[in-house]
Amino acid sequence: MADKSKFIDYIDEALEKSKETALSHLLFTYQGIPYPVTMCTTETFQALDTFEARSDDIVLASYPKCGSNWILHIISELIFADSKKKYEYPEFPILECGDPEKYQRMKQFPSPRILATHLHYDKLPGSIFKKKAKILVIFRNPKDTAVSFFHFHNDVPDIPSYGSWDEFFRQFMKGQVSWGSYFDFAINWNKHLDDENVKFILYEDLKENLAAGIKQIAEFFGFSLTGEQIQTLSAQSTFQAMRAKSQETHGAVGPFLFRKGEVGDWHNLFNATQNQEMDEKFQECLAGTVLGTKLKYESYCQA
Repeated sequence: MADKSKFIDYIDEALEKSKETALSHLLFTYQGIPYPVTMCTTETFQALDTFEARSDDIVLASYPKCGSNWILHIISELIFADSKKKYEYPEFPILECGDPEKYQRMKQFPSPRILATHLHYDKLPGSIFKKKAKILVIFRNPKDTAVSFFHFHNDVPDIPSYGSWDEFFRQFMKGQVSWGSYFDFAINWNKHLDDENVKFILYEDLKENLAAGIKQIAEFFGFSLTGEQIQTLSAQSTFQAMRAKSQETHGAVGPFLFRKGEVGDWHNLFNATQNQEMDEKFQECLAGTVLGTKLKYESYCQA
């Protein structure tokens, strides 16, 4: 993957801030959604409104812990395979994280730029839609997402921890976690999955057939790869391969970002009451929707 030194520097800086941040002071609210004070600021959100997108920007949208780092790696390798140029990360790739001057510096970056985000569709800067940049939306089943999010908080040194899984689950279901409610995020993006410049991809589908997923992603963004190149890229991009290189690519936090990546890990933490609560929430928010069908909830959350 690309040189990640800036990426690692930003993560180290955020971890340093986290050391002095109690869990009760981790979140601040901007336009009704909670964000982590260690990574986001009101000033940066205000500056984001002036961000100038390009038509060839590559936008990767996901709720936290749904595979965004995995997809970032795949896209970087697709750019390299297509252009023979290593993708560099002059800034931390999550669009809404960093200082307010970031967007001025980004004007100097060569195309294509990778813009990862955990924002709702209607919180993205308007220039992304005006320029008709392509958006890949990555989703993962909510039960595994919640478990992965919990482990991220409680396993990574220096990040504020929860007293227990039960405590985290309560906050997750209330949407009182970084970037807010999974279900609000899902409802918001569900309205736009059939938009011309939007493509949906499911984390679980990538786990099942990574080569097929990479082929779809390459076609969506207009990368020209041979079948052999896709197979090679697939072998280099399995979750296990990413985990093995994670310290080199993401620094000390790497092994925690690529913890297990398993489908069905939620069975190890959910009790019967929590299971029922999440099933009912899914029914209330997503049953009968385009996204509800695409998530294959019965296969991954009720089997």
